[in-house]
Amino acid sequence: MIDKTIINSHNIKLYDRNLIELSGISRIASFNSEEFNLESIMGDINIKGTGLEIVKLNTEDGNVKIKGKIDSIIYLDLKSRKKEDSFLAKLFK
Repeated sequence: MIDKTIINSHNIKLYDRNLIELSGISRIASFNSEEFNLESIMGDINIKGTGLEIVKLNTEDGNVKIKGKIDSIIYLDLKSRKKEDSFLAKLFK
Protein backbone atom coordinates (compact mmCIF):
# COMPACT_ATOMS: atom_id res chain seq x y z
CA MET A 1 0.00 0.00 0.00
CA ILE A 2 1.27 3.45 -0.88
CA ASP A 3 1.60 6.04 1.90
CA LYS A 4 -1.20 8.52 1.12
CA THR A 5 0.45 11.32 3.10
CA ILE A 6 3.20 11.56 0.45
CA ILE A 7 0.77 11.74 -2.47
CA ASN A 8 -0.66 15.24 -2.76
CA SER A 9 -1.66 15.72 -6.39
CA HIS A 10 -3.33 13.77 -9.17
CA ASN A 11 -2.55 14.16 -12.87
CA ILE A 12 -3.11 12.19 -16.05
CA LYS A 13 -1.02 12.57 -19.20
CA LEU A 14 -2.07 10.65 -22.31
CA TYR A 15 0.31 10.35 -25.25
CA ASP A 16 -1.22 9.32 -28.61
CA ARG A 17 -3.55 6.84 -26.85
CA ASN A 18 -0.54 4.51 -26.49
CA LEU A 19 1.00 5.63 -23.19
CA ILE A 20 -0.62 7.02 -20.07
CA GLU A 21 1.16 8.50 -17.04
CA LEU A 22 -0.79 8.86 -13.80
CA SER A 23 0.18 10.44 -10.51
CA GLY A 24 -1.66 10.37 -7.22
CA ILE A 25 -2.32 6.63 -7.44
CA SER A 26 -2.70 5.03 -4.04
CA ARG A 27 -3.34 1.44 -5.15
CA ILE A 28 -3.66 -0.79 -8.21
CA ALA A 29 -6.75 -2.82 -7.33
CA SER A 30 -6.61 -5.16 -10.34
CA PHE A 31 -5.25 -5.33 -13.85
CA ASN A 32 -4.92 -7.45 -16.95
CA SER A 33 -4.09 -6.76 -20.60
CA GLU A 34 -7.53 -5.22 -21.22
CA GLU A 35 -8.39 -3.36 -18.01
CA PHE A 36 -6.76 -1.58 -15.08
CA ASN A 37 -8.63 -0.61 -11.90
CA LEU A 38 -6.73 2.00 -9.90
CA GLU A 39 -7.44 3.91 -6.72
CA SER A 40 -6.37 7.56 -6.79
CA ILE A 41 -6.68 10.42 -4.35
CA MET A 42 -9.50 11.76 -6.59
CA GLY A 43 -11.47 8.49 -6.78
CA ASP A 44 -11.30 5.12 -8.49
CA ILE A 45 -10.19 5.02 -12.14
CA ASN A 46 -11.00 2.37 -14.73
CA ILE A 47 -8.77 2.21 -17.83
CA LYS A 48 -9.77 -0.07 -20.71
CA GLY A 49 -7.87 -0.96 -23.85
CA THR A 50 -5.86 -3.72 -25.52
CA GLY A 51 -2.32 -4.88 -24.85
CA LEU A 52 -2.14 -2.89 -21.62
CA GLU A 53 0.90 -3.39 -19.41
CA ILE A 54 2.70 -1.55 -16.64
CA VAL A 55 5.83 0.22 -17.87
CA LYS A 56 6.75 1.93 -14.61
CA LEU A 57 5.42 1.77 -11.06
CA ASN A 58 6.73 4.03 -8.31
CA THR A 59 4.94 3.09 -5.10
CA GLU A 60 6.61 5.81 -3.04
CA ASP A 61 5.38 8.67 -5.22
CA GLY A 62 2.17 7.04 -6.50
CA ASN A 63 3.23 7.30 -10.16
CA VAL A 64 2.20 4.72 -12.77
CA LYS A 65 2.91 4.42 -16.51
CA ILE A 66 0.82 2.07 -18.64
CA LYS A 67 1.37 1.33 -22.32
CA GLY A 68 -0.97 -0.23 -24.88
CA LYS A 69 -3.96 0.97 -26.91
CA ILE A 70 -6.09 3.02 -24.51
CA ASP A 71 -9.81 3.04 -25.33
CA SER A 72 -11.31 4.67 -22.23
CA ILE A 73 -10.51 6.34 -18.93
CA ILE A 74 -13.40 6.50 -16.48
CA TYR A 75 -13.61 7.90 -12.97
CA LEU A 76 -15.93 5.86 -10.81
CA ASP A 77 -18.10 7.66 -8.27
CA LEU A 78 -17.47 6.16 -4.84
CA LYS A 79 -21.05 6.82 -3.71
CA SER A 80 -22.62 4.99 -6.65
CA ARG A 81 -20.18 2.11 -6.24
CA LYS A 82 -21.21 1.68 -2.60
CA LYS A 83 -24.88 1.67 -3.63
CA GLU A 84 -24.18 -0.98 -6.26
CA ASP A 85 -22.26 -3.07 -3.75
CA SER A 86 -25.07 -2.88 -1.23
CA PHE A 87 -27.65 -3.75 -3.91
CA LEU A 88 -25.61 -6.75 -5.01
CA ALA A 89 -25.05 -7.78 -1.41
CA LYS A 90 -28.81 -7.71 -0.84
CA LEU A 91 -29.46 -9.61 -4.04
CA PHE A 92 -27.15 -12.49 -3.12
CA LYS A 93 -28.19 -12.87 0.53
